[in-house]
Amino acid sequence: MQGSAPGTGRRGRIQALTLTALMTAVTCVLAPFSLSIGPVPISLTNLVIFFSVYLLGWKRAAMSTAAYLLIGLIGLPVFSGFAGGPGKLLGPTGGYLIGFVPMAVIAGLLLSRTERRALQFLAMAAGMAVCYAFGTAWFCAVMDTTAAAALGACVLPFVPFDAVKILIALSLCPVIKKRLPAL
Repeated sequence: MQGSAPGTGRRGRIQALTLTALMTAVTCVLAPFSLSIGPVPISLTNLVIFFSVYLLGWKRAAMSTAAYLLIGLIGLPVFSGFAGGPGKLLGPTGGYLIGFVPMAVIAGLLLSRTERRALQFLAMAAGMAVCYAFGTAWFCAVMDTTAAAALGACVLPFVPFDAVKILIALSLCPVIKKRLPAL
């Protein structure tokens, strides 16, 4: 379709689908690598989701993340520590995994409204806070613990690491996005 806007038409849809699938694959490859520091491991999952949000937009990032969760749900070892299956999603850290989808939506919606780097950081941090909320509530329910204990064990140790992941994404994504076809 000559003269149509970038990212539209059959070619644009194929490119968008390909990039969404690629980000799903990158998530599946990098997410299993983790460092266990307590009940919740440090993983690269949210870093890849930050990349997805920036590069794909909230809808495609949410689809990519949901596809990742479905791949893990059927048993492929794509979750932290090379785990998979429904037990991981229903276990103590399942809420953090499920929280990645609303994280992508919130971060993506907020990110799309600004070009300012500081506000982009806050957009991604807000998405991360939503994931923390899902995960902490789930952890409290499954482990029968207080919110304060869950926050101390499952959130506070991760805030500095997640802030660094956001900074990495905001440093690299603009360069990568310039090289990708417009979606």
